[in-house]
Amino acid sequence: RKGWSGEVFRIWKFRSMVVHQSEDGMVKQAEKNDARVTRVGAFIRRTSLDELPQLFNVLMGEMSLVGPRPHAIQHDAQYSQSIADYFARHNIKPGITGLAQVRGFRGETKDIEQMIHRVDSDIEYINNWSLWLDFVILLRTVFAFTGKQAY
Repeated sequence: RKGWSGEVFRIWKFRSMVVHQSEDGMVKQAEKNDARVTRVGAFIRRTSLDELPQLFNVLMGEMSLVGPRPHAIQHDAQYSQSIADYFARHNIKPGITGLAQVRGFRGETKDIEQMIHRVDSDIEYINNWSLWLDFVILLRTVFAFTGKQAY
């Protein structure tokens, strides 16, 4: 993934899907009822426990608790061609959770419109950052991460 200033870093997650899930080497987002998700993986994804190891990324200074979620590098290349200011997301450290996630823009992005909403929320967060906003997002995360889009 790419983080602050476009620096590439390794994001830590618990494995929830089978290894080598793509024959063409392309990154494919998880979908609802995705056959690649293991039984244990379904539980840790539903409860968002797969995000817990990212606390190591926070401790290493690569991520923050709150900020724009880092996307796969292939998705950065794809969406930056279609969405103005896409790379403005890299002006701050990525987060384990963010404004887009608590607004429901998490999980699979089925079309460009969904990604535009996600990026717009990220830019809004960057432009209006405050400790209070981080606090509100962290509180709302508890409810959002166990909701219907956790898969």
